[in-house]
Amino acid sequence: MLILLAAFAIAPVVMPWLVGRIGPRAFLVAAVLPTATFVHAALQGPRVLAGDVPFETYAWIPNLDIDLSMRMDTLGWIMALIVTGVGALVMIYCTWYFAGKKDGVGQFSAVLLAFAGAMYGLVLTDDLVVLVMLWEVTSILSYLLIGFYHQRGASRRAALQALLVTTLGGLVMLVGVVIIVVQFGTSSITEILELWTSRSAESTPPLIAVAVVLLLVGALSKSAIFPFHFWLPGAMTAPTPVSAYLHAAAMVKAGIYLIARFAPAFWAIEPWRPIVIALGVFTMLLGGVQALRETDLKRILAFGTVSQLGMLTVVLGYGSRTAALAGLALLLGHALFKSALFLVVGVIDRQLSTRDIRELSGVGKQAPTLAVFSIIAIASMAGVAPTLGFVAKEAAITGFLDASGEPWAIVALVGMLLGSALTAAYGLRFVWGAFWTKKDAQAAPLQRTEWPDPPVGFLAAPIVLAGLSLLSGLVAPLLDTALAGYADTVSTRTIDEHPYHLALWHGLEPALFLSIGSIAMGALVFWLVQVTGWHKRVLPFTAADAYNATLRGIARVAVETTSLTQRGSLPVYVGTIFVVLVAAEGTALLAGAPWRMELDAWQTPMQIFVAPIMILAGFFAVRAGKRYTGVVLVSVTGLGMVMLFATSGAPDLALTQILVETVTLVAFALVLRRIPSRMGEHNASVWPVARAVLAVAVGATMAGVALVATGARVAEPISTTWTELAYDGGHGKNTVNVALVDLRGWDTMGELSVLILAATGVASLVFVTHRSDLLSRASSLPTGATRTRRPLLETDQGPRPRSAENTGSRLAWLVGGQRVRPENRSIILEVIVRVLFHTIIVVSIYLLFAGHNLPGGGFAGGLVAGMALVMRYVAGGRYELGAAAPTDAGRLLGAGMAIAVACAIVPIVFGQEPLRSTFWEAEIPVIGHIEFVTSTLFDIGVYLVVVGLVLDVLRSLGAEVDRQAQELQGRGRAS
Repeated sequence: MLILLAAFAIAPVVMPWLVGRIGPRAFLVAAVLPTATFVHAALQGPRVLAGDVPFETYAWIPNLDIDLSMRMDTLGWIMALIVTGVGALVMIYCTWYFAGKKDGVGQFSAVLLAFAGAMYGLVLTDDLVVLVMLWEVTSILSYLLIGFYHQRGASRRAALQALLVTTLGGLVMLVGVVIIVVQFGTSSITEILELWTSRSAESTPPLIAVAVVLLLVGALSKSAIFPFHFWLPGAMTAPTPVSAYLHAAAMVKAGIYLIARFAPAFWAIEPWRPIVIALGVFTMLLGGVQALRETDLKRILAFGTVSQLGMLTVVLGYGSRTAALAGLALLLGHALFKSALFLVVGVIDRQLSTRDIRELSGVGKQAPTLAVFSIIAIASMAGVAPTLGFVAKEAAITGFLDASGEPWAIVALVGMLLGSALTAAYGLRFVWGAFWTKKDAQAAPLQRTEWPDPPVGFLAAPIVLAGLSLLSGLVAPLLDTALAGYADTVSTRTIDEHPYHLALWHGLEPALFLSIGSIAMGALVFWLVQVTGWHKRVLPFTAADAYNATLRGIARVAVETTSLTQRGSLPVYVGTIFVVLVAAEGTALLAGAPWRMELDAWQTPMQIFVAPIMILAGFFAVRAGKRYTGVVLVSVTGLGMVMLFATSGAPDLALTQILVETVTLVAFALVLRRIPSRMGEHNASVWPVARAVLAVAVGATMAGVALVATGARVAEPISTTWTELAYDGGHGKNTVNVALVDLRGWDTMGELSVLILAATGVASLVFVTHRSDLLSRASSLPTGATRTRRPLLETDQGPRPRSAENTGSRLAWLVGGQRVRPENRSIILEVIVRVLFHTIIVVSIYLLFAGHNLPGGGFAGGLVAGMALVMRYVAGGRYELGAAAPTDAGRLLGAGMAIAVACAIVPIVFGQEPLRSTFWEAEIPVIGHIEFVTSTLFDIGVYLVVVGLVLDVLRSLGAEVDRQAQELQGRGRAS
C-alpha cells in the first residue's frame, strides 16, 4: 500500500509530458495505476473479510510519533475500491471527453491522478495527523481541478469558494485533531477508537466533546452539509469528469468517511447525534427541494448530491449496527449511481453542447442504451427494486424503525422518508428532462434534438457503473458478508441476537411499504411541479449570497482597518513602534526591580576609539540637512559596528555587516535619485520636540535593557558549548555559519521568505506594467555578439566582436558602456570593473564554500556577488546589468528558496527531522582529506536568494527607475 501511495506521488510528474506526446490517450496510461491499485485492494478482500486487517507502517517523523501507516479494514477497503475503481473509469472516460483538446489537459491529468492518490492515502491512513495533511492536499488539488477553465470568471470564483470553505473547515478540524491527539496520547486512529470504546461509562470530558464538534465541522464542510452546502453546486463549473469523481465518489465522500470512521465509537457523545441528524436531515430536504427548481442537468444532480450527502450523514452518523450496515451500502450505491449520472450528463453535454432540459427533447429514443442505463442509475438513487439503492434504503428505514423509541431516530426516519420522496421527484425530473419528448403549450411534441452517436468507449464508464448498481442489488447477501465487518464495530451496550442482514427481499414488512410510499409521494411531487411550473425560491436569498456578503464584509472591514492604521506616514509608523517599545520594555524594567548590573569601562581598546565616532555620527545625522549626508552618517555607525565585531572575535559578523552597509548605502543612493535632495523641502518635520522626547526615551530604554541584561544571567550561557555543538552536530568550525544553516535552519528559512517578500514588494511598487525589466535584459549588441568570446570593439554602431572589417577599432571594456552618457561615463571605472568582476565572483564562491569552517557563508558570498553586480551597473548602466545577469531575479529567488525547502523536505523522506544534515568524507590523493556537509546545499540556496535580492533591487530601483526617467525626459522633449 505504501508503495502504491508513493507511485501516486511520482506518476503525475510525467503526465504533462505524456499528454504532450500522445494527447488525451495518455489518460489510458494514467488509468493503469488506479486500476492496479483497485486490483490490489480487491485481492486483499479475503484477508479483510476474514478479519486479518492488512497493515503497513513507516516511521515518518519519529520525534512527533507521526507514521505513514496504512490500514485496510472493511471501511477502508470499501473506500479504496470506490476511490480507485471509479477513478480508473473516470480517467478512461477522459480519453474521449478531452478528445481534440490540448490546452491544460496535461496539467489536468496530473492533478486528477495526484488527487486519486491523495484520496487513496486519506481513506487508508491510520494516523490522524497524516489524514489532516492529505485532507488539505485534496482541497488544494480540487481547487485546481474545479478551476480548470481558468479563463472563465465563474470557474475561478467557484474554485476559490470551494477552497475557502473546505480549507476553513479543515483548519477547524485540525484544532480538534490536536485536542484528540493530546487527550489520547496517540495519533493512531485505531488506538483512539479502542481507547474510547474500552472506557467506562462515565460522562464525556468537555474537551473531548469540543474536539468532536470541531471534527464534525471539518467533515460537514468537506461533504457540503448545511451551512456549507453551497460550494458544491457552484463547483459544477468544473469539467464533468471532476464532478463525477470528486463530487460523487471521492472528495465529498471524505467527510462522510470521517463520520463513518468515528461514528461507531463517538455516536454516544452528547453533541454527536444532534449535529449529525439535524443538519443531515435539513440538508437532505434543502438539496431535494432545490434540485426540483433547476433546469441544468448537472445542477439537478449537484443539488441531488447535496441531498444524498445529507442522507448519508444521517444514516452513517446515527450509530446503530443496522444504520451502519445500511449506510455503508448506501455509500457504495451513491458512488456508483451518482458517478454514472454525472458521466451521462458529460456525454450529453459533449454531444449536444447543452445541458438545459428546456432544449432537450426526444433524446431517449435516439440513444436507448444511454437512456436505459441512466434510468437504472436513477432507480438506484430513488430506491427502486432490485437495485442497490433499494436494498440500502430499506435497511436504513428498518434501522430507524427498530430504534423508534429514541427521539433522534424519529427525526431521522421522518427526514429519511421525506428525503426519499424528493429524491424520487428530482430523479424523475432528470429522466424526463434528459430523455423524454417534450410538448409545447398546445400539447404538440416539440422538435426532437438531433443526437450524434458518441464513441462506444465514451459510454463504457457510465454503463459499467450503472450496471454495477443493478448487479449489487441482486447479490445483496454477498454484499452483506462484505460490509458486516464494519457494522459489527459499532459500540453498543446491548447485543442484538438477530442482527439485520442486507437482502433483496425481507417480506412484506413496514420498511417495504414505507419505501414504496416515499416513491409514490415523489412521483406525486414531480407531477405537481410539472403542472404548477413551480420554480420560486423559498427564501429571498441563497447561501451563496450569504457567502458573498460575508466576503464583502470582510473586505470592507479590512479596508477600514487598513485606512485607520496605515495613514501613509512613515514617521507615524516608526513612532508607533517606538512608543510600544518604550511602553512594553519600560514596564518590564520597572516591574523587574531590583536590578543587578555588571559593568566594565570597556572590553577592548577599540571601543574607546570607535564609540565616540559613532556617537558623533549619530548626532550629525540628526542635524543633517541633506538626505544623502544623513544616509552616509548613519552608515558610519554601521561601520563602527564592523570595527567592534572585528575586535570582539566575530569576523563573520564584521564581514556581513560591512557588506550589508555597503549594499544598503547603494540602495539608498538609488532611491534618493528620485526624491528631493534636502530634507523638509515639501513637508517639514512636525512635532520636533515630541520626536526628541521619544528618541531620548527609546535610547534610555535600550540603555536600561542593556545595563540590566549584563547582570541578569544566572546560569551557564549556552554559547560556551556552541563551538563543540557546531562541530559535532554540523561538522563545521564556523559556529555562526553552522548555526544559520543547520542548528537554526528554520529561522534562516523564515528570513529567506522575508527577503523574497521584500524583493517582490519593492519590484511590484516600481514595475507598474510588468514584472521583468525587459529593457535591461536587452543587449546593445547584435544577437550573436553576446555569445562570442572574441574581444569587443567600439565602433560607430556600438560594441561589436572583432573582425577583419574593424580590426583598427579600439576595445570596449564593458558591453553597456556605449549606452552611458559621456558625462556619466568613466573609462577608469570600466577598466577596474572589467578586471575585478570575475575575481570578485570567484571570491564570493570561495566564501560560499569556505564558510562552513572559515569566515564567510552563503549570505556573505551572495552579498559579495551582489556587489560585483553593483559595480557592473554603476559602471555601465542598466544595459551592462542586463549583460552581467541575463536572467530574471525571480528565478534566482525561487531557485534559492526551492533548494532551501528541499533541504528541509528530503531528510523527512529518510525518516529524519527536517533540515537534518549529514556529511561525507574521503581521502583524495594529493588533495588529502575532504568533507562535504549537506547543509552546504542550504547555504547555496541562501547564496542564490541574496544574489537574487540584490539583482532585484538593482533591476527595480536602478534599471527600471532609469528607464522611467529616460521615458519622462523623452516625453518632455517631445512636448
